[in-house]
Amino acid sequence: MLWYFLYPLRGTTSAPGLVPNNPLRHILSRYGVYIARHIATILLIFVAIATALIYPIPFLYAPDFTSGASGLPHHVWTNAQPVKTGLIATEPNVFMRSIWVHGSYMKALERNVLLGALELQDEILGPTKGFNPRILTNNVTVRDPLANLSVLERDTLHVVNGLTNQSWFFHSPLLYWSNDHDLIATDPNILATVNEHKNQHTSLNVTLRHSVVFSGKRFEDRALVAADAIVITLIHLRDSPVGRQWERKVAELATHVTDKWDIYPQDARNLSSQLYEFQFLPISIQDSVMLTLAYCLTFVYVIHNLSKIPAIKSRPGLMVTFVTQIFVSILSSFTVCAILQIDLSRIPRAAYPIVIISMSLENMLRLINAVIATNSEESTSSRIGTAFGETTHIALASVVEHLVLLWGISKLVTTGLSDFCAFLAIAIVFDFFYFSTFFLAVLSVEVRRSELSDFLEKSSSTKRNQRPPGRSIYPDVFVSPQKSISRKSWMTAVLQGRIDVSTRIAGTIILLGFVIIAQWHFFENETISHTLNRMFTYGIGYGGSKNNLTDWSSASSQLRGLHQARSLTSWLRLQDHETAREVIRVVKPEAHSYIARVYEPLVLVLKGSDRMQSVTERPFLPAVYDFFRHQSTPFLVVILVLTAAMRIFLNYLLWDEMADISGDVDAPNEPTLSVKTLDQGHTLDVALLAATSDGLVVSVGLDRWIRVWNLPHGGVNYPLRKRDALSDDPFPVLLAIDNDSTWLAILSHDNVMLWNLETKEWGPSIAIDLSGQKPEAFFFMPRQRTDLARSLVVVRRNGTLTELWVDTGETLDSAICKITLLSAVYFQPLHSPATGPSDSGCMAIIAVSQNGCVHRATPTHRGWISEEIKQQTDNEEHAHSVVALPLFSAYLVVRPHSVDMVDLATSETLHTFVSHFQIKPHSLRCIFSTRRHSKRSSPKLSYFSLIYTCAESGNCVIQTYLPQDDDGSILFSQDDLSDTSSTDGAPSCMWHETRQTIEEVPNPGLWEALPNGCVIGVRQTSILGQHSGGNRSGATGSEAVINRSNILRRRGATCTTSATSSPRPSQRKLDYSSGRDSWEAWTICTVVDSAKSIIDTVPGRSNNGDASAFTRMAATATATSTTNASRDKNYMTHPMAVDESELLVTELGPIACVGAGTIALGLGAAIKIITMGHERFGSPAEMLEEAAGQMMETSSVANRRRKNRSNQRAMVT
Repeated sequence: MLWYFLYPLRGTTSAPGLVPNNPLRHILSRYGVYIARHIATILLIFVAIATALIYPIPFLYAPDFTSGASGLPHHVWTNAQPVKTGLIATEPNVFMRSIWVHGSYMKALERNVLLGALELQDEILGPTKGFNPRILTNNVTVRDPLANLSVLERDTLHVVNGLTNQSWFFHSPLLYWSNDHDLIATDPNILATVNEHKNQHTSLNVTLRHSVVFSGKRFEDRALVAADAIVITLIHLRDSPVGRQWERKVAELATHVTDKWDIYPQDARNLSSQLYEFQFLPISIQDSVMLTLAYCLTFVYVIHNLSKIPAIKSRPGLMVTFVTQIFVSILSSFTVCAILQIDLSRIPRAAYPIVIISMSLENMLRLINAVIATNSEESTSSRIGTAFGETTHIALASVVEHLVLLWGISKLVTTGLSDFCAFLAIAIVFDFFYFSTFFLAVLSVEVRRSELSDFLEKSSSTKRNQRPPGRSIYPDVFVSPQKSISRKSWMTAVLQGRIDVSTRIAGTIILLGFVIIAQWHFFENETISHTLNRMFTYGIGYGGSKNNLTDWSSASSQLRGLHQARSLTSWLRLQDHETAREVIRVVKPEAHSYIARVYEPLVLVLKGSDRMQSVTERPFLPAVYDFFRHQSTPFLVVILVLTAAMRIFLNYLLWDEMADISGDVDAPNEPTLSVKTLDQGHTLDVALLAATSDGLVVSVGLDRWIRVWNLPHGGVNYPLRKRDALSDDPFPVLLAIDNDSTWLAILSHDNVMLWNLETKEWGPSIAIDLSGQKPEAFFFMPRQRTDLARSLVVVRRNGTLTELWVDTGETLDSAICKITLLSAVYFQPLHSPATGPSDSGCMAIIAVSQNGCVHRATPTHRGWISEEIKQQTDNEEHAHSVVALPLFSAYLVVRPHSVDMVDLATSETLHTFVSHFQIKPHSLRCIFSTRRHSKRSSPKLSYFSLIYTCAESGNCVIQTYLPQDDDGSILFSQDDLSDTSSTDGAPSCMWHETRQTIEEVPNPGLWEALPNGCVIGVRQTSILGQHSGGNRSGATGSEAVINRSNILRRRGATCTTSATSSPRPSQRKLDYSSGRDSWEAWTICTVVDSAKSIIDTVPGRSNNGDASAFTRMAATATATSTTNASRDKNYMTHPMAVDESELLVTELGPIACVGAGTIALGLGAAIKIITMGHERFGSPAEMLEEAAGQMMETSSVANRRRKNRSNQRAMVT
C-alpha cells in the first residue's frame, strides 16, 4: 500500500529494488545464505523459541480476571469506555456510586480495615447483617423520600423484588461474611475466606468477583494475597431513594467519622461524574456469516496464489509451512500480550487470525517468486541468499508501514480495538521473524528437492522464450521503448490476473476494513459513515488510549499522596465482561449494553495507616511470576525434549541431504576462492616473505623496508624501524618466526637480529659470518638458555650447522656432513608412537648431501650428533630433497622417480612410492587426511597425496593413494597390522594394497600445497592469441586443460572476491590488450572427491618394485587420468585484478603458507593473499590437526555421496 501512496512522487507503484552493492542487500543476502547452509540449526532454534512462547499460554490465560491471569477472548464484543458529552444524546440507564476504604498500603484485608468498612457500609445503607432483600409483598411504600429508609423499605426497593425506576443493588466484599461483625472478628484466615468466595453469587445471581469488590490486588499462585482498597459500590436507577440516601449519608460522613477516617475529597457533596458505556455483545448470525465468508475468501485467496507456484509436489509442504507459521505467530503474540497485560478479551477470538494470514502470504509469495527467478545453475544457498536480499527490504518496509498504521489507528479507535492493534503489531513482528527463520529454512529444503529444482531448471529455459516485451535477451542491453511491442493497459493486466495487485495490498485493505467494522460494532446504533466520521473527526480526543483518561478533578490533587495501587479509571478498565453481562441482564434484560453515570468514589483512609509504597507494583502479569516459580523445570524439560525430538526427526527427514547442505559453499558476494591485495607497503618488488599460522606475514622489499602484516585484523601493517638512524641495516638473507609468533629473526650476511612482534621493539643481536653463501635453512629451536628467546639454527650448505643463543651471545658449531648439502629440514613430531607426546629427544634435522646420502642430526646437551641413514632399497637414484611429516614422526626422502617414507626414530623405510613422472628437485609436497585413532597407535589415513612438479613438462602432478574400500583406511606402518579395521568397522589396508589416482594441472606457475587439502597456484595466462591445438606445450593456464577435455567449468568467471579484492569479473573491465598476459589464481581441493578417476588397473608398488617399468606402464594411464582430472568440479580458476605495474611483472615473487588455507605471494611490489574457503588462524599444531580433521570429514562426505549414488544406481537397475 505504501508504494501506491508514493505513486505521485515516484511515478510507479512497483516496490523499489536495491542495487547489488547496497549494504543492506549485502547483509540480507549473507543472512539468507547462512540460513540456507544451517537449516537444521535454524529449525531447532525455531522449535525452541516457538515452544518457549506457546507452552506458557495455558498458565497465563484464564476464563476471568479473578486469578491474576489474562482473560481469554470469547465469542463476544466487550468494552468499557467513557462516553464523551455531547456525542451521544442519551440518558444513563443506571448510576454507580462507591466508597473506597484503605488501610496501610496493600493491607486492606486486615481485620480492623474490614470491620471499619462494615461500619461505614451500615452507616450509609443501614444495617446489612445477614442481608437478604427478597420480600414476599410489595405493599411497602416510602413515606418520606428525604428521610432515612427503614430496613424493610430499603429491601423492598431492591431490584430482586422487581425492576422499577427506584430499584437498586450493591456489591461489597463484606458479603463474603454476610455482613456479620462477629464472623469477620472471629475468622481465623481472612485470605482463605476471600479466595473461597471469589465466585459467590448475590441474590441477583451477580458474582462478587475480586475485580469488582477490591482495588489494587496482588495475586500469587492464582490466589489473592493482598488488596489495597475495599470497594463498596451502589448501582441504582434514576428515582431510587437508596441512591438519594447514599448521596446524603456520604456527605454527612465528613463530619461524623473524621476522628477515625481521613476522607478524600473533604467536601463530598458535589462529586464529579462521567458517563461510561459497558458492552457485552454476543457475536451475531450476521457476524458469523461475515467471518465465515471472510475465511472462505481468504482460503480461496491463499489457494489461488499458491496454485501459481508450478512446483506441484512442493505445494502441500508450503501450505503446511504457511499454516504453521501463522499458527505459531498468533500463539506467540498471545503470550507476549499476556506478559504485557494487553487485554484481548474484548474482540471475538475468530477475528485474530484473519488479518495476519493475508499479510504473511504477501511476503511468502514474493520470496518464492524471487527464488524461481534466480539462476538455476547456482547453488541452493546462493539462490536463497540472492532472492532474500532482493525482496526482504520490501517486507521490512511493509512491516514498518503496518506498525505505523496500527499506531495511528490505535489513537482513533476504542480501547478494545487499541489493544487489538497492539496484538496485530506484535503478531506482524513475530510473523516476520518466523518468515526470516522457519519459512526461509523450509524453503531452502524445498528448493533442494527435485520437484522444485526441476522446475527451476525448466523455468530458466522458458524465460528466454517468454520474456516480457521490450526486454532483451541480454540483461545489460537497453531496448528502446519505441522498438518494443506495445503493452496493454495496467487495468487490463490487473483484470486478467497478470499483476498481483491483490497480494501487495490485500493485507492493508483487510486490516483497515476489519478495524472499521469492529469500531462500528462498538457503536451498534450508528451507521458506518457515522463511525468513520467519529474516528476521523474526534479521533484522538475520543478514542484510542486517551479515552480512559477521565479527569476526576475534585480529589485528584489530594489523592496523590495516598499512593493508590490502582485508580478508578484503571479499576473500571479491569471490570470483567462477565460482570458487565450479569449487570446488563439485571438492569436491561433485552439489551447488550448499558450506560452508567459513574461518580467519583469517596476515599476513606484509616487514621494511622502507612500509605508509603512499600512494594513496587510488578510490571508483568501475576501469572507470569507464578509460571516461572512453579513451571520452570517442566518448561525447560519440554523445550529440550521437543528440540531433541525435532533433531531426530530432521536426521530422519534430511538424512540424504545433510551432506549436500553442509557442502554447499557457494555464496553470493563470498566466493570459495578469494584474492586480496596488500599494496600499500613497498615501493619496489617484494623479495622475501615469511608467515605464521596465526595470520602474520613479514615481507622484505628491494626498497629495504621490512613490514609486518596482520591478516586477521584486515591487513594492517607497520614497518620495522631502523636500529640505527645513522646507518642502514644490512639486507636480510632469510627470515624465521618462532611458533608462538613472538620473535622475528632476521639473518643478514654478518648479523642475526631479533624483533619482538608483540612489543614491536628490537631485541638482542649476534654476529655471524655466512662467508658469502646463503644458508640452506634458518629456524628457531625449542631449546633456550634464558626466558627471553629460543635458540636459532643456521644450516650451511657446506655441511655444518650453527646454533645461536642471541640472548646470551653463545654459538655452537657442529658438522652434519662433509659434502655440500642440497636440502635440509627441521621438525619436531606432533605424534610419536614410541615416545608418546613429543619431547626434545624427537627433534632432528634431516639433510641430503650432493652425493645423495641422507643424514640425521639430533641435539644433545653438548651439541649435535649426526649419523648417515643407510639406504634400505636397491634404488640407485640419488636423493635430492627431504620433506618432513611431523604428524607421523616420519619424513620423505625424494628421488627423481621415487619417494621413500622413513621413520624418524628407527630410520626404517616404511614404504617407497614410485612417481609416474620425474620429480623436480625441491618441488614435492604432500597432503593427507587422518581418521580418528587412539593415542597409542599411529594415525590411519583416508588418503595420501604426493604433489610435485614434473621435471619434463612442468605440470603440477597430484598422485593420490586411496584405500581399497571407499570407507576404509590406510595403515601408516606395519606395526598396526593387527588392527585391520577402522573404528567404524571399515577394513584397513597396507600401502601396497592401495589404489591410485593421477591428476595434472598444466602450466601451474608457482604453487603451494596447504594443510586443508588444497593446492593453490598463480600463473600467467594469455587471453588472446590461443591456437586451436590440442595438448601443445605452448598452451597456458586453464586453456590447456580446456583443450584436452572441453568441459572444464571456469568458476572464476562467476565467483567474486571479498571486500578488499577485485570486483566480479563480469563487472570489471580488464585490460586485455593484444599480446599482454594476465595473472590467474587456480586451486584444486578435496582430491579424494575425484575418486572416480582411479586407475584401478595400476596398484601401488612394493618397496622393491621396478620404478622404470612402472613409469612406462603408467604413462598410458596418465593421459586418461589427466582428462578425468580436468572434469574435476573442485578445480577452479580466478582471474586476478592487477595494476598496470603488475602486468609488467614477468616472474612471480616469493610464496609462503599462511594458516591452513591461505598463501601469501609476492607480485611486484604488492602481496597477493589467496584464500581457499574460510580461513581460521591458530597455532601450527592446531592448524595441522584441524586441517587433517576437515579433510577427514570431507573424505567421509565424498565416500557417502559415492556410496549413495552407487546404491541409487543399483536400485534403478
